[in-house]
Amino acid sequence: MAPSKKRNVNSRNTSENVSKAAKLDLEGIVDRILESRKHANDIFDVLESLQSEKERDVVSAVDACCRLFSTLLERKELFVGKLPAEDEALSGESSAEDKCRIFMGHRYNACVEILLEHLNHEQFAVKESALCCLMKFAAGQVQHPLEDLEWSEHHSFPRGIILAVVENLTSKTTDNTLLISRFQEFLEMDDVRYYVMSALRESVGKVMEKNKGTLLPVYQNNVFTLMSSISMPSQQSELTNFMVKLEGKPEDWRAAKLNNHKRAFEKMWLGFLKYKLPSNMYKKLLVILHDSILPHMSKPALMIDFLTAAYEVGGAISLLALNGLFVLIHQHNLDYPDFYKKLYNLLEPTVFHVKYRARFFHLANLFLSSSHLPLYLVAAFTKRLARLALTAPPTGLLIVLPFIYNLIRRHPSCRVLLHKPSTEDEPVEDPYLMDEEDPAQCRALESSLWEIKTLQKHYHPDVAKAAMMINTPLSEQEEDISELLELTTYELMERDLKKPQDKKSIPLEFETATQLLKGGGDVLAHHFCLVSDE
Repeated sequence: MAPSKKRNVNSRNTSENVSKAAKLDLEGIVDRILESRKHANDIFDVLESLQSEKERDVVSAVDACCRLFSTLLERKELFVGKLPAEDEALSGESSAEDKCRIFMGHRYNACVEILLEHLNHEQFAVKESALCCLMKFAAGQVQHPLEDLEWSEHHSFPRGIILAVVENLTSKTTDNTLLISRFQEFLEMDDVRYYVMSALRESVGKVMEKNKGTLLPVYQNNVFTLMSSISMPSQQSELTNFMVKLEGKPEDWRAAKLNNHKRAFEKMWLGFLKYKLPSNMYKKLLVILHDSILPHMSKPALMIDFLTAAYEVGGAISLLALNGLFVLIHQHNLDYPDFYKKLYNLLEPTVFHVKYRARFFHLANLFLSSSHLPLYLVAAFTKRLARLALTAPPTGLLIVLPFIYNLIRRHPSCRVLLHKPSTEDEPVEDPYLMDEEDPAQCRALESSLWEIKTLQKHYHPDVAKAAMMINTPLSEQEEDISELLELTTYELMERDLKKPQDKKSIPLEFETATQLLKGGGDVLAHHFCLVSDE
């Protein structure tokens, strides 16, 4: 076994040596090209290595190209302006210096095209190297533009590279989540973020229109991942980190204004959300909507169509849509018809088992906190929650019971549900209509909260104890349910197990036996004597 192991080590070292030799050779080629123009044709060897099938060779070639063309950009040895056709330029009357710039300009474009292709490479190391190199080229073009600036432009930005990078990051066939997370570092620059948002809006419009709005799960997931990675500034003073060095009048540049950022952000999201989304994406989007999207939009009310459609989907998606609707209703005076009717119909047995249960009850508590709600509406919610409590798990019951008590505290007129005098003790039919969708027609005020009385016999002692509170007058102080919203079954069991046990000794009889086992010889002899006397 020893010889074979030694061969494996040697073969590995040999491959590493070959790779190091190739890297050193590429570095030598780059040095020769930068040293003298007579070695310019050697660049084809570098570009050939850039298309190698070996991962290490490609990464080495990317590093070499990055150093070579970044240096040429700094030296201004690439052609500036509209690049002429290579054959005509090299055979024309241009100077040798211009011919070299044109030649290197075409090689630079070829290198950029190959790097863009490598963004879809199988190996992540190649993708990452290509992405970093392209962004370094972008930074180089910012300082040394390859386009003639018009008299009206104060700043030049390589929009072409950014647009091409965005198009490749949002692939239709490859999940680029990991690469997009690497790209997030560049999104921290304000001007990069601005042009990425513009590029995303253009890309989504073209791709989705071309496919006539049909679902493209991989593409839409890449787009959403990239869009959700964008962290927007909230104040103009936060716009300080630019790839472009601001000189002259920075206020004349679009990317330096917060209002322009908000407009680009708004157009990007609205352009994305107007198309049909995969069902699993609704949840991801609605989770971040109220915190990361709505606050940065110029006109948040434009999201009403999307939120209304999401709210009508049902299930967990409807629960999550409540957050966005809450922001629009309370902060932007949105008038949403039949809101409470739809909220009432969200109260189903599944609400206690969904992942977003805590968020739903938190929002429902806010919506039902107004003292101006009609009595029939509060009674309908109270009765429906009580009916659902009959099949709810203990963790849900520990939320629902205080929730019901708080509703009664806020609306004392609902106390009529607690005391329904009956002439006889015989059971009567409950007039409440559980299947009625309209809370005004469910006849809740004609019923009572007999369900809570039933829960007093619940198997869990905490639930039974909470249900017993209905037997005594409720205090005016509302209960804080925030700590109960995230309560899980595991935490409930842990809490029961950690309850302090009573360490007092349990008495077994009136007089404690002290000499039954120790010094028991006399006791036993006395006992036998008594028996024999009998």
